Amino acid sequence: MTDTFFFEQGDSPLLISIPHDGRDLAPGMAERMSDEARSLPDTDWHVRRLYEFAGQLDASVLAARFSRYVVDLNRPSSDDALYAGQLSTGLCPSATFAGANIYAHGKCGDLEKQQRIRTYWQPYHDRLDAVLTRTRSRHGYALLWDAHSIRSEVPALFPGVLPDLSIGTHEGASCDHRLQRAVYQAARGSDYSVVLNGRFKGGHITRHYGNPDENIHAVQLELAQHSYMDEQTLRYDEDAAARLRVAIRAMLDAFMSSARRA
Repeated sequence: MTDTFFFEQGDSPLLISIPHDGRDLAPGMAERMSDEARSLPDTDWHVRRLYEFAGQLDASVLAARFSRYVVDLNRPSSDDALYAGQLSTGLCPSATFAGANIYAHGKCGDLEKQQRIRTYWQPYHDRLDAVLTRTRSRHGYALLWDAHSIRSEVPALFPGVLPDLSIGTHEGASCDHRLQRAVYQAARGSDYSVVLNGRFKGGHITRHYGNPDENIHAVQLELAQHSYMDEQTLRYDEDAAARLRVAIRAMLDAFMSSARRA
């Protein structure tokens, strides 16, 4: 473990990135936050636990230690919007997905924002870039799987209920079409509802690092949290998670095997 992230080195071409399961806060931040925000409602709960099987794939795993309320690792440091015309909570959010204020008093000003980028955002991306570069050098290609989850209903962000599995490849720009097809077909073979490049097309990590022409292929998987946990109590459902892992493992196996054949 480092100060800002957890990292486990594997020997396969696969790196699993988990940028939003962090729970820690920057020094002095909790005292400034609202009661609702201190419960970290927009966390990608239990995703690191869900992917504990990654060692069986000999995958590397990079996971955030700090909350997305400190800094959102899946946004560019420039804070440019990823989805034009849609609600954005920003690089250093001031509101939750539900629209509640994160700070009871004060805010994250420009100087603090730059400090958070240096302290929390940059180290994660430096390691991510280094691992992908080393992996491609060793294997000739690198595979990046950006792992996320979200409540199945977030009215401020999207209407209705999300599919269980939302696969994003930036409309195919972050991943070779053969790998994308293999992952999607594996997901379609499960008992879960699936969408490809729907509401979640891939955030900054998928878009920035995925470059098929340079032999780096990136896929984002956004899970509806009701598929493996109780969204009200936040309780991890081991039986549901075990079933979901079968589907995730099939998708990852397809990702890796299709890359070897490509």
